[in-house]
Amino acid sequence: MRKLKYTFLITGILIAFHGCDFIKNTFTYKDKTAQLIEILINEDYDKAIDCFAMQHDMAKNTNLDTMKIGLANFRQIIVDNFGTVLNYKFMKSEKKRSTIKEDNTPPNTTLVMIEFSNDKEFEVFKVLFDDVSGKILQLNILYVKQPIPSMNIFWLFGLLALCIPIFNIYMIVQIKRSDLKKKWLKYIAVIFLNVPTLSYAAVNGLSFKLLSFQILLGVSFNYMGYLSSAWTFGLPLGGIYWFWKLKTKSASISDSVIETEQEIDNKIMNK
Repeated sequence: MRKLKYTFLITGILIAFHGCDFIKNTFTYKDKTAQLIEILINEDYDKAIDCFAMQHDMAKNTNLDTMKIGLANFRQIIVDNFGTVLNYKFMKSEKKRSTIKEDNTPPNTTLVMIEFSNDKEFEVFKVLFDDVSGKILQLNILYVKQPIPSMNIFWLFGLLALCIPIFNIYMIVQIKRSDLKKKWLKYIAVIFLNVPTLSYAAVNGLSFKLLSFQILLGVSFNYMGYLSSAWTFGLPLGGIYWFWKLKTKSASISDSVIETEQEIDNKIMNK
């Protein structure tokens, strides 16, 4: 039993260190991608090649002259469409593990999405990093060029979305204060029964899903670049139902009290 405890402890420590290392690397992905793009814009292709993991198995037998031509063409696409002054924003990083072999990221690599923009439009880089060297293995554009959306409606919709968890938390408190039995079932209903859902994405606008449940008190939020920014909330059916039940119960109790008081008054008058 003691050996088993030590095994779990060591495993937990290793996982924690791996997670910390992953988080630390995440903060450098945007800077390394931006550095490479700025080098390409300045047409320093020898220095740009130094940003790639040329020792990796995927990069072996790469012809440097051909690679420089490809980088020059890549630079031209960026400059023609976005100019030479760009802003960068980290979106996400992931390691894919799937039963479908083609969907997996190669071993010891991390797939990163970096959004870049000028004053009017934005685009997304898809970058594959080598975990060993910390350098870039592959660099692609997603070709999702879009105008930069106005975020005013996005944040206003967020105020509406935040009303849902506030209402659900209020209902949980009300249920706790009530004399209802099996309160934990009521809590589950309030937390999980938030359906249908309404979403507002910064780029794609409003969307509606009839049979989509929104757990975790009825709201979710994503703010990782313009393309992935979205608010989603579910209609709080569980909270609304128990709000109605508690109000109905309270009203019936009040009516009973009034009727009892009237009966007492009538008895006193008859005497």
